[in-house]
Amino acid sequence: MEVIRTVKVKLDVPNERCDDLHQTKTQFLHCANTTAEWAWRYPNDYCVTSKQKAENALYERLRNETELTANLVQKGIRRAIEATKSGVARLKKGDNTSQPYFKAWSVVYDKRSATFHRNHVSLSTVNGRVECDYVIPSETEGTPIGEYLLNEDYEFRMSTLQYDRSTSEFYLHARMRRTIDEQEQSTTSSEDAKHRTVLGVDLNVDGSLAVTSTGAFIGNADEMNHRRREFEKTRGSMQQTGTRSAHLSIQSMNDREHRWMQDELHRASNQILEEAHDHGCTHIAFENLTDIRKRMAGAKRFHAWAFRRLSQYVEYKAEMFGIKVEQVSPAYTSQRCSSCGFTHESNRRTKHQFVCQKCEYELNADYNASKNIARKLLKRLHSGQTSSSGGAPCQCALASGTLNLNGDFHASVESTAEGESTDKPTTSVVGY
Repeated sequence: MEVIRTVKVKLDVPNERCDDLHQTKTQFLHCANTTAEWAWRYPNDYCVTSKQKAENALYERLRNETELTANLVQKGIRRAIEATKSGVARLKKGDNTSQPYFKAWSVVYDKRSATFHRNHVSLSTVNGRVECDYVIPSETEGTPIGEYLLNEDYEFRMSTLQYDRSTSEFYLHARMRRTIDEQEQSTTSSEDAKHRTVLGVDLNVDGSLAVTSTGAFIGNADEMNHRRREFEKTRGSMQQTGTRSAHLSIQSMNDREHRWMQDELHRASNQILEEAHDHGCTHIAFENLTDIRKRMAGAKRFHAWAFRRLSQYVEYKAEMFGIKVEQVSPAYTSQRCSSCGFTHESNRRTKHQFVCQKCEYELNADYNASKNIARKLLKRLHSGQTSSSGGAPCQCALASGTLNLNGDFHASVESTAEGESTDKPTTSVVGY
């Protein structure tokens, strides 16, 4: 069995070598985008999803067009083919999608294009190699850097170099691997079975961007929609002028908008992880995002992109803490009463108000949905529990405690001290 963890570590890049990394990124994305265009617009009217076929057709050309090493050219080609495969899968499901295009700052490195050490890394660039020290905090105990990056039991695997434009800093997302034997696997599985606590997350096109089953309202979707409309309005005015200056301004604005959106989604993902960590959660549950534009009124392409990116951020960050992220079916999560289980479309009184027509349980509709999302994953985990787990407890993380599938509510120490139990079911929920 393999244990995989990803660690984000800041790099101390020599000032005179920063431009080499920027040029490497530009040429790496050129390889990816050239491949994506070739694979998506293949002469025989079908997309190419074979990495070997793409390399045979494009490798020599891209080696001549760039100053990249052979391995980085291959990584650029393979990144595009993976994205093309995902696009083809969506097309087969009837989704509207377009040719993959790469513009986010990132370069993929493996052990042939980078030499990884515990305190520094040597990266291949268009101008030879650059040695970068890791910026390691004084206290590493209990952190991903201490647990994985500095741990000799973990070996480096393929990693991704990224650049934060807001701080002008380079970061390495190092992927670490450790192989464990059967005895350790058994011990690890036993420890993992001690408890399973699920945090449910409901994503929204307006109001709060995300609402958790612990009652956290995260982000402001309305504000994000407003600012995006402002970007679109300004772009529209510039496009009408048609000048080169306007075109350059639009490109600059697109970059600003992309950086802003990334910052917003990173902040939201960090808050979701904080909720999971603070409540001792082992799992985070999202609704399955497939066909989201068809299912959610007002969920435009922008929202679908934002939701997928947010869940991706949460997933790779959660991996660092050993928290699993899974998706559940969205069916009836907005219509089901999270207290008594009664399901009816009339329960959703308004966009953000839920009132159960049976038990009269009333709460925010998005908060209600997040608890139902947590319950769905909880039910799946419970049904898949093996005898070796010894009946390990499975529970939803709520604002004032935890709730299991039998309806047993356990108040947190804080809520008990404050006399709060707002999530405690008002009626029996056996079989919940």
